[in-house]
Amino acid sequence: MNFTVHVHVMPLKDLLDPQGKAVLGGLSSLGITGVKDVRIGKKITLNVEAANIDQARAVADSCAKQLLCNAVMEYYEVHVDS
Repeated sequence: MNFTVHVHVMPLKDLLDPQGKAVLGGLSSLGITGVKDVRIGKKITLNVEAANIDQARAVADSCAKQLLCNAVMEYYEVHVDS
């Protein structure tokens, strides 16, 4: 079976996100109010061939741990389309 798996990678909450701060400043200069914080991350979509949803999730988890996410600075979440 083929599964579409989304891996969301975000900077750790305790770390400064300079790109997010730049976007926040840009929004403010455009007169957009009400946005209190911006965090910029990555969304990676994988097309995974696996026997079941648990195997697809395990493949994506392995990809994230080994390549897609820098565990020192980022965390990730895996979502499998059903």
